[in-house]
Amino acid sequence: MIRISTIFIAICMVLVAASLGLVLYSVAGISGTESAIVALTALTFLILYNAVSMRLRDRSDVGGQIADLSRGTADLARQVAEFGRRLAAIEGRIASSNSTNSDRIQSVVGEINELGGLVKQLATTVSAHEDLLAGATPVSPVERQEPAAPLDLIATFEERPAAPAPLPAAPPPSATQPRPAPAVQAQAANGRNQTQLLATLRNAVDENRIDIFLQPMVTLPQRKVRFYEAVTRLRDERDQLIAAEEFISIAEASGLIGRIDNMVMLRCVQVLRRLMVRNKDVGVFCNVAASTLGNSTSFAQCLDFLEANRALAPSLVLEFKQSTFRNLGPVETENLAALAQRGFRFSIDHVTDLRIEPRELADRGVRFIKVPATLLLDPRQASTSDIHSSDLSDLLGRFGIDLIAERIEGERAVVDLLDYDVRFGQGFLFAPPRPLRPEGASATGGASPNQAQDIQGTNGSGTTSSGATSSAPPPQRITGNAALARRI
Repeated sequence: MIRISTIFIAICMVLVAASLGLVLYSVAGISGTESAIVALTALTFLILYNAVSMRLRDRSDVGGQIADLSRGTADLARQVAEFGRRLAAIEGRIASSNSTNSDRIQSVVGEINELGGLVKQLATTVSAHEDLLAGATPVSPVERQEPAAPLDLIATFEERPAAPAPLPAAPPPSATQPRPAPAVQAQAANGRNQTQLLATLRNAVDENRIDIFLQPMVTLPQRKVRFYEAVTRLRDERDQLIAAEEFISIAEASGLIGRIDNMVMLRCVQVLRRLMVRNKDVGVFCNVAASTLGNSTSFAQCLDFLEANRALAPSLVLEFKQSTFRNLGPVETENLAALAQRGFRFSIDHVTDLRIEPRELADRGVRFIKVPATLLLDPRQASTSDIHSSDLSDLLGRFGIDLIAERIEGERAVVDLLDYDVRFGQGFLFAPPRPLRPEGASATGGASPNQAQDIQGTNGSGTTSSGATSSAPPPQRITGNAALARRI
């Protein structure tokens, strides 16, 4: 768009040229044609002069702008150079810091690897010593009836076999296998039939003669106690212990399993509260029967109790059998979801094979799977399962499930399980189940000292031989926190 000043200058130039031609025509007497030529010539010169002057002025302005721009570019270049210098200094500091941290991490990793190698060597040496002791000092059945002195790893000599032999559930324990409950074997020898066992079970439930035994689960290879499993034991009129494997089927058939599970949950919550006074990171595994999960009345009572103790949900783990999860019906699935919504976590035990779907289990709230050590170390499982046993821990870990190796009986099994990256272990090698009752009360109102006698000698048994009972007076029962500190 033409500026107003340019238009004004052009008008002035035309007026000046026209005035010059008019003056020449009127004053000098020049003809009109000649006056017009002179006026046009003057106008042309004026136009050229104006164009040259404007070009010179624009050039000087552009030169000034270019100078300003060059000065700004130089300032910007200096600032960029300064920023580059500072950035190079920061990068140098970060690189030196990363190299220092990398050196420290490498040194720590090297020390950890050395410690791991030392632990494996120690475990191998202890396993070899166990083999030598087992082969050199056979123990007779009469000697096995006496309580053995505790060893460094809590388990007794008779409870730790020389080699990690398989632990079948059906055959009776032999002389070379651990005997966690001699009282149960004594009861089996007495020939108690189903009717007598049912009557004993009813009396025990009515008289609150149900005891809780705690067996620790330790981290591997540090062997630091992380969880406890609550194991149920029933006492008859003679204070002989009956293992859960003997009465659980009768309790489910008679409908008493719901009451038993409620009592066990109550004891587990009491024990957990006492344990958390000293350690907030401890947890307790509580077994729940499949019939309780499917019975609306029994489950409603359990759910109300667990809802009242919802604050303990991160530390109280409900444990079910593998067969229970594989045979879930609509009612059981709904009840399991109700527990998961309240924050309770689940564990699976009694695993018979490694055909496991970790994604489905994780969606249902399962966070732990307990697999027997013999099953993990069995080479035949590689052909029957979809994944090798050595990769099972990593597979479960991707879905937030921890693998626990149970029924560990020898140091050799621990060495093999460390190669499988198993983080937790449980078994008589670390500690047998120990008795623990609620503080300030025994299982019955008028319990005698024999009833309160704990399973001393760390063999998980609640009875001693008749000769030992007659010769040694029964010790006084310790209750409260002192009993808790002594038995764990």
